Amino acid sequence: MRAIDMHCHIPTEEGLRPFAPFQAATSGYYKMSERERAIPAADFARMVCSHEVRAVLVSVAAESATGQPGTSNDHIAELVAAHPEAFIAGYACVDPWRGQAALAEIERAVKVLGLRGVKFHPIIQAFAPNDSRFYPIYELCSSLGVPIQFHTGMTGVGLGMKGSRIHLKYGHPLALDDVAADFPNLCIVACHASWPWQDEMLMVLLHKPNVYNELSGWSPRYFSAALKREIAGRLQDKFLFGSDYPALTYERLFADWENGGYAPEILEKVFYRNAQRLFGF
Repeated sequence: MRAIDMHCHIPTEEGLRPFAPFQAATSGYYKMSERERAIPAADFARMVCSHEVRAVLVSVAAESATGQPGTSNDHIAELVAAHPEAFIAGYACVDPWRGQAALAEIERAVKVLGLRGVKFHPIIQAFAPNDSRFYPIYELCSSLGVPIQFHTGMTGVGLGMKGSRIHLKYGHPLALDDVAADFPNLCIVACHASWPWQDEMLMVLLHKPNVYNELSGWSPRYFSAALKREIAGRLQDKFLFGSDYPALTYERLFADWENGGYAPEILEKVFYRNAQRLFGF
C-alpha cells in the first residue's frame, strides 16, 4: 500500500449528484473535464487499486442549503462492502440542518452501516461549525468515538457562479478551534490546506491535540512555506494524505509530494502511518 487517501469523492452517478448545480464551475476550477462524467463503481475501484491506494469515501448532503439531494449513506456503505481492496472506509454525509433526523442518520450510519466517521462541508451546507445549534451532532460523534471531517478554506464549488449562495466564511478553520475546545474527546480533521488561512490552521493544529489536517484538493507545490516547515517539523504527526478525487489525480499528487523535498520518513507518515495510528486502518 502506497497511501491511505483520507478524502476521495465518489464518481458514480449518485456520488456526483450533490454537486450537479455546480459542476461546470468546479470542473473549470480544477481543469477536470475529462473526469466529470460518472463511471461504474468497479472501474473506480480498479483505478484506486492501480495506484496502490486505499481510499476513505466521502460525499456531502446539503439539500437544506442547495435543494439538491445528497449521496445516500447506503450507497457509500455498499461501495465499501463491494470493493474492500480499494475502499478502506466510508464516512457518512449528513445534512446538519435536519436536527433530530440528522442525529438518527449518524447513529444508523455508524451502528448499522458500519461507516467510520462523518464528513461536513460547511460552505456548501451553509452553517458555521461553531454554532451551538449543531453541538448535539458533536456530542453524538464524540460518544460514538467517530471522527468528523470539516472542509476548510477556499472551495472551487460555485466559483464564478452568480446566485450560487456560497459563503466562504463558513470555511474558516478558526471555527474548529471552538469545537475542539468544547469537545476535547472529539477527533476533528480539517480538510484541505485551508487557503488562504493556512497560518490560522497551523495555530489550531499546534494548540489543539484533537485536531488534524488532511491535505487534499491542493497540490503540495502550492503549500505555504510555513505549512511545508510544519509538515517536516513539529507537526509531522498531524498531517494526512488526501486527494479530493476527482478534483486531483493520484499521478499528479504523488509526483508533487515526492518532488517536494520531504524525507522518506515524513512522506510515510503523511501517506499512511498517521492515518493508521489515528484510525486503526
